[in-house]
Amino acid sequence: MFIPGMRRTAVGLTALAVAAFGAVATSPEQADARPKPVDVTLLALNDFHGNLEPPSGSSGTIAGQTAGGVEFLATHLAELRAAAKKKNTITVAAGDLIGASPLLSAAFHDEPTIEALSMAGLDYASVGNHEFDEGAAELLRIQNGGCHPVDGCIDGTPYRGAGFQYLSANAFKTATGKPLMAPYAIHKVQGVKVGFIGMTLEGTPQIVSQQGIAGLSFADEADTANRYARELRRKGVQAIVVLLHEGGTQAATGGINDCVGMTGPIVDITNRMDPSIDVVVSGHTHQAYNCDINGKLVTSASSFGRLVTDIDLKIDRRSGDVISAAANNVVVTRDVAKDPRQTALINRYKTVLGPVAGRQVGVTSEAITRSQETLFGTSLGESPLGNLIADAQLAATDDEQNAVAAFMNPGGVRADLDAGPVTYEEAFTVQPFANNLVTLDLTGAQLYCVLEQQFVTARTLYPSATVGYVVDPFGTTGTVAEPCAGTRVVRGSLTLGGTAVDTAATYRVTVNNFLAGGGDGFSALTGGTNLVTGQIDLDAFVDYLTAQSPVSAPTLDRIRTTAEVPAA
Repeated sequence: MFIPGMRRTAVGLTALAVAAFGAVATSPEQADARPKPVDVTLLALNDFHGNLEPPSGSSGTIAGQTAGGVEFLATHLAELRAAAKKKNTITVAAGDLIGASPLLSAAFHDEPTIEALSMAGLDYASVGNHEFDEGAAELLRIQNGGCHPVDGCIDGTPYRGAGFQYLSANAFKTATGKPLMAPYAIHKVQGVKVGFIGMTLEGTPQIVSQQGIAGLSFADEADTANRYARELRRKGVQAIVVLLHEGGTQAATGGINDCVGMTGPIVDITNRMDPSIDVVVSGHTHQAYNCDINGKLVTSASSFGRLVTDIDLKIDRRSGDVISAAANNVVVTRDVAKDPRQTALINRYKTVLGPVAGRQVGVTSEAITRSQETLFGTSLGESPLGNLIADAQLAATDDEQNAVAAFMNPGGVRADLDAGPVTYEEAFTVQPFANNLVTLDLTGAQLYCVLEQQFVTARTLYPSATVGYVVDPFGTTGTVAEPCAGTRVVRGSLTLGGTAVDTAATYRVTVNNFLAGGGDGFSALTGGTNLVTGQIDLDAFVDYLTAQSPVSAPTLDRIRTTAEVPAA
């Protein structure tokens, strides 16, 4: 058990040690006779998302430095292991290693990423929500190996599976109640045992397509961690680390090793965890932080392989308890030598991918970003790239399905577009999920309800150019149970093609299949009728870029406030 305060000062450690372990040695001879603690180093990452090559733009910088790329990540990991005692180093991850990946990884069902991270020495990883993007059966194939059931061995070589162990303690097979994968692992270091419990967020079903989590149920994170911590203790494990794909956010003033004004689910989850749990390696929010929450070390290494969290543990040889824990988020700079094995892996897959990735599909006259404008002091407004994608989806279905509006979810927009030529690979990086477009009937009343759900879920749907409405900052917000009760969207302000929406009339609306299934909490969309499935969203985006080039950033005037449009 890691006792709160032990990583603060030597004085605090001595006082707490007396309370925790009984009387301490009082003479130099007695002190020297005590066995020295075991030093264990954990190297942690999270939310890699298949970024084998260095990410571009703002996604490729952190703490004022360019960062990321698996060739550099592998070198940094090797250097950190060399600086510690190599045999005492364990490399771990907190989920979303795959999914929402650039084309180089996604085109091969993320096998290249698993190979690269295995080669880089990863030992254990929790399962993130994106590990379920292609379903539980595909996740088991990723772990165990074998060619893809539909596409086969795309690169012409057998896929051998992960060289590390995925852990999934709170994803259960609904029919049997058994965990989908091993819930925990025990790693021995110089005679002491370190237990690792792996989990994803309980809310995975709300942010993954229903096909991806079919047949699975997800349990509370803290309850699950406490359950398996008890089981580990019964097996003689006192040093316990949770690898959790859920996180939080610190204030904007905080640096990569700070914990300023920490908020988010990780705070409540950690506060409810048993005192026997020492460290929580977290993720999901793509943030960097280094916290002490309720006496536990809680860390996150941002995303895309730009940071590695270097965690130092001292473990008592006799009791097996963690005596102290400290962490440092280290930037994966690009000023080190590239790992030649990783370079060879990247080049091999790029050769197989061939000219498809570099094919030009359009031109942008300016950079078009996914950043959201501020609405009422929060980032809940429109996005230039999000609006552009909604326009593309409407263009793909207005003639075919008589759609009059389209909406895009913010989580589906994964990267910016730079100014100039746009390649297929760049377009894919923006929209990597291969969701189908779905056009459905909604009444005007249902449309208002969908828009009210934005304020319940704290997620803005990016609207096509045909959509316009006004938001009242003083309106009431609905609830999860009754989202339609909200009054944030001014009634009578919603227009489609400039005409006010009639709550009793029916309208054809296009979304992706993730949203159509109620994803991101938009349950009102599941009430749509006359569903017709169309083309892949990426294909619609590529077609639009080709047809409309040169493309510029849409004006952000589709969602306005009562301050801009005073009540009549």
